[in-house]
Amino acid sequence: MKVTISVGGRFHAFNLAHELEKRGALERLITSYPAFITERYGVPRTKVRSIIAKELLQRGWNGLPRSVRASANPQFFVHTLYDTCASRYVGVSDIFVGWSSFSLRSLRNAKEHGALGIVERGSSHIEYQRDIIREEYALHGLALTPADLPHPKIVDMELREYAEADRISIPSHFVKRTLLAKGIPEAKLIHVPYGVDLAQFRGVPKTDGVFRVVFVGGMCLRKGVHYLLQAFAELKLPNAELLLVGAMNDEMEPFFKRYAGTFKYIGSVPQAELYRYYSQGSVFALMSIEEGLAMVVPQAMACGLPVIATTNTGAEDIVRDGKDGFIIPIRDTEMLKEKLVYLYDHSDVRGAMGRSAQERVSSGFTWDDYGNRIIAEYERVLVEKRKNI
Repeated sequence: MKVTISVGGRFHAFNLAHELEKRGALERLITSYPAFITERYGVPRTKVRSIIAKELLQRGWNGLPRSVRASANPQFFVHTLYDTCASRYVGVSDIFVGWSSFSLRSLRNAKEHGALGIVERGSSHIEYQRDIIREEYALHGLALTPADLPHPKIVDMELREYAEADRISIPSHFVKRTLLAKGIPEAKLIHVPYGVDLAQFRGVPKTDGVFRVVFVGGMCLRKGVHYLLQAFAELKLPNAELLLVGAMNDEMEPFFKRYAGTFKYIGSVPQAELYRYYSQGSVFALMSIEEGLAMVVPQAMACGLPVIATTNTGAEDIVRDGKDGFIIPIRDTEMLKEKLVYLYDHSDVRGAMGRSAQERVSSGFTWDDYGNRIIAEYERVLVEKRKNI
């Protein structure tokens, strides 16, 4: 079996490529990242085709003033440019795996050459994603800019990808529910949760007695940071701290001003250093309103933290409710406060949950575990394809 991957970015594609390479199944990795970065993930340069124009355009746009970025959304242009270039490198393989909204032409090209076409969708159904983000902005009286939602042509293109793919690969039951609700047949889905690198994410001794709630990720409405800020500020727990780690998005500035003095924000941290911040926590909390399977969840668990996460984070595929942490509804600040107070008051339960979470990911949710599962799924769908020929 030979597999070609195309990804406009990185996501978990480099981990997938590494697992395939270890098993002798990687044909080619097409990406917008330079090849020297893929080598860090165990993917040889000889198997990489780089289209760095996408990264140059995207990062250049993101560096422009907010007033300029609010006026337009170049997503469709950037994605189609990448896909047009990537389609020339597809070649011949048994399976083509393309990231959603980056792969329509490449998918068609691969299928014309006899490959089984798989679309990798790491988030909820794109229409669900669009609608819930629009709803969240309306709830808080915030104006949407063109860049805050998927470009309408991206939505149309991704729907065609869903329709034309032989299979859609997804990471969680949450994503599965949104796809099924939109009429995509269950038989079309490959469901494999992501993994974690235990060499990179490991617990080190906590150095103080502060009850510390940790969040790692982008500071944005989609990640639900505003609900976490509200809940923690209202609790006023003694000897407690809310630690926020990640890049700031413009829409969160009013919330940061409103809750100023009730949290600690340290900005972005290199991934290689994240384990130090997780390890100084007491609990990891993620109030996202939408994401496929937040990879920060198994990262925090690998560092020994119990997790409080919403149903819309994909965490339920890894976190066993009441054992490794708690799964709660989106936007439910009262339940979030209840779970935080419970873990604050019960250090023994908190410790037991943290140990359980660490054991959980160590013996079932490493990237090697992911590799075994995804290879098994690829082999299964190839067998099904051959039977139907």
